[in-house]
Amino acid sequence: MKNSTQYAKEISKLYRSLKKKHGKVTCMTFDDPAETLVYAIFSEHQRSSAAKTLWKRIGAHFVDLNDLRVSRSEEICDVLGSDSAQAKRTATAVTDVLNAIFRRRDRVSLVDLRQMGKRQARKELERFKAAGKFAIDYCFLVALEGHAIPLTPRMVDYLKADGLVDPTATDEEIAGFLERRISAADAYEFYALLRRQSETSNKSCPTAEPSAETDDGREAPKKPAAKKKTAKRKKSK
Repeated sequence: MKNSTQYAKEISKLYRSLKKKHGKVTCMTFDDPAETLVYAIFSEHQRSSAAKTLWKRIGAHFVDLNDLRVSRSEEICDVLGSDSAQAKRTATAVTDVLNAIFRRRDRVSLVDLRQMGKRQARKELERFKAAGKFAIDYCFLVALEGHAIPLTPRMVDYLKADGLVDPTATDEEIAGFLERRISAADAYEFYALLRRQSETSNKSCPTAEPSAETDDGREAPKKPAAKKKTAKRKKSK
């Protein structure tokens, strides 16, 4: 990335200030990396608070990931509380990824990735291209304890708007730059603090899902999704 030395100093200052401003962060936990990957897909275009609430609704509505895999996009959008283009893309990405996992492993699980080396596990994750870079990076960081800095569109907008990275840099260039500046041990804390800051900043993000939350970050009231009428499926193994 251009002028990386200059921007590195700004990132160091930012990290120190965010730790003072926001304090400690807590990391979500998941039983299966596949859950982490799916959560990240849902989370990418939501604020963190709305994403966590949405994840609870998804868990209450769908029996398991296999149930989610075979669900129609319209039903997923109903649970999302939106039929926007972004919601439809998210629903499609989720089912595409879950079906890809099922075809490759004959089950909807990525638990075995935890037994692999980091490099091999990353390669396996990258097979599921429909998830997108943010979700793959988030899963690698959170579920597999790898070194990654996941970036939502809102986070990229914030970094560019505040002059913290080269405004012409691609998302991949920014992520690579940050990974070289932030150690693996600090990666999740930096990600969480930066995401929180970007979501409380007055910098707008035109690519974020507008209908899933109010402007101040509170989840907007939604019409509850209709309960499933089909019999519960057995959990995939």
